[in-house]
This record gives sequence, C-alpha cells and structure tokens, in this order.
Amino acid sequence: MQTRGFMIVSAWRNRGVVLPKRATAHAAGYDIAAAETTVIPPKAVGFISTGLKAYMLPDEVLRVYARSSLPKSRGLMLANAVGIIDADYFDSAENEGHIRIQLYNFTNEAVTIVVGERIVQGIFQKYLTVDDEPAVTDRRIGGIGSTGK
Repeated sequence: MQTRGFMIVSAWRNRGVVLPKRATAHAAGYDIAAAETTVIPPKAVGFISTGLKAYMLPDEVLRVYARSSLPKSRGLMLANAVGIIDADYFDSAENEGHIRIQLYNFTNEAVTIVVGERIVQGIFQKYLTVDDEPAVTDRRIGGIGSTGK
C-alpha cells in the first residue's frame, strides 16, 4: 500500500507535468515545478498551476516552502508564507486536489514563471492534535481557502 506521494491531476495528464523529486539523497524537500507559463504583475499575487496532487496518511500534511533562490533571484515569495496541503485535499470534489502555488511579486516589474521552473519545495510531515478535540466529521469539498465557509 502506498502511503504518500504525488500524482498528476487528470486534467493535466499528457501535458508534460513531471512528478517532484528530491535533488540530493539528504534533501528534505521535493522540488515542485510550474506546469504552465504564468506572468505575475508587479506588487500582485499570481497563482501557479503545478498539475499535481498529493496523497498522504490522515495524520500528515504537505508543507510547501519557497525555494531559497526565489526572493533574491526572482523577487517572489509565497503569498501565504507556508502552504499547507491537508490529507483530505487529495481528490477534493472541486478541483481533484490540484496544488496551486500563490506567489507574491514584490518587484516593480512583471515576473514570468515558465513551464518546468522549480518554484517551491514540499515536505511531508506528521502533525499532532489535542486530547480533547471534538469529533470532526466534515469532508473537504473545495479548493484554496474552502474550509470554514
């Protein structure tokens, strides 16, 4: 049985999406690349499609961090500091769990992200919950920012 990994979203199959991989044997993060070319206007947030979804155990999360070169070389940072991909986002009804990255362009020029450009790294991690948490039975159905609506 597979416990964690990446898959290509069905709408993005046959479009050249490459599954993430670690760059070295001791790297914690899996490099995630853009699946399409996107222009991010100056002082604005752009959404970068990856064509990917991630599966993991119920007590795990995929944390997404900007690659260290992104701010210095491209003038970009993650708009939400750290992206959190919950286990129940996989195969969500709205978008099949498609991971899209929010990047903020803090420069005064438009920045173009090209297909295949590595933009973030994803790290799978276990997480803890409190002892007296009430039972949560809701199932995620939406995409970015859909919980709590």
